[in-house]
Amino acid sequence: MKLRYFSHSAFQITSDSGKIILIDPFITGNPTSPVKAEELKADFIILTHAHGDHIGDAFSIADKEKTLFICVNELANYCADKGFKAHNMHIGGGYNFEFGRVKFTIAHHGSLTPDNHYGGEPAGVIISMDGKTIYHTGDTGLFLDMKLIGEINKIDYMMLPIGDNFTMGISDAVKAVEFVNPAVAIPIHYNTFPVIEADPYEFKSKVEAIGKKAMVLEFGQEIEL
Repeated sequence: MKLRYFSHSAFQITSDSGKIILIDPFITGNPTSPVKAEELKADFIILTHAHGDHIGDAFSIADKEKTLFICVNELANYCADKGFKAHNMHIGGGYNFEFGRVKFTIAHHGSLTPDNHYGGEPAGVIISMDGKTIYHTGDTGLFLDMKLIGEINKIDYMMLPIGDNFTMGISDAVKAVEFVNPAVAIPIHYNTFPVIEADPYEFKSKVEAIGKKAMVLEFGQEIEL
């Protein structure tokens, strides 16, 4: 399995079987993205919530015949209303797809589409596939139930925001890592806009100071998990 980071909260996961899963593909209008939307394709698109910097280019990338959107109920209905295939889920529920299992968690944020439709509850997502478990927190503040997420799941890679203002800042993100106890923490949602400027290496240093491991991915970097 391969994990590629496009900056902000956008990732591509390529399964061992070759399936391509995109998470929050905000590419166009993202000044830090190393790729263009037209370069991407997806078998599955997971959206954590409905904000424009997370839906991003999902509709232009998706193939209406082949791509399946995976989101909370209201956002899945919104995707379906636009003619796309969607699998409706909700917080706390899991489902086994051909690439692996997806489960949505709570996230403390908002969720309104760019054209002002209610997008349901914002969410984090836990993806278990090819022997690894990934927790993408979505946009969120710190919450105590992260401890439960870490107790119930053995998280290999945790992707979490550090940009502050709209989400956790570095200090709260370090506490989140302490709560979840992943094998590796990866900072996201920073330096896209001036209001969320943050130093990922400060985060890495502070995570390492509490005895945990963090990895800063360069924008566009792909790693083997």
